Amino acid sequence: MTDPNFNEIPAYIPKKREKFMSVGQLKHFIHKLNVWREQLVTEAESTINHIQEDSSPVADINDRATIEEEFALELRTRDRERKLINKIDKTLHMIDMGDYGYCKTCGIEIALNRLEARPTANQCIDCKTVEERKEI
Repeated sequence: MTDPNFNEIPAYIPKKREKFMSVGQLKHFIHKLNVWREQLVTEAESTINHIQEDSSPVADINDRATIEEEFALELRTRDRERKLINKIDKTLHMIDMGDYGYCKTCGIEIALNRLEARPTANQCIDCKTVEERKEI
């Protein structure tokens, strides 16, 4: 995956005594998620165009194999990004439902710096760490 442009969006700096997941914070994360989603969709469209343009027959079997391997790699990357788009859509739905920013496991607030780094995070760092240790 490429470096998403959403990292260029300045981090949200909460105001004194601002309630967690205030309107300003929610607008910030909605914008951040939509920018990220749009970038992924644009890259997917670019890949489709690239594959269509570069699919002309190649005489040399080695060149053809190289091209097909490049296409396969691009398609695997786009498949991961398609899954990420689905995750972004689910996150936007969580915002609509009023559940965004809270750990799905323990219910506490997810730190804003964690959400800045990974806007689709749905677990606090402690619960995510425990989950990852269980996977090992």
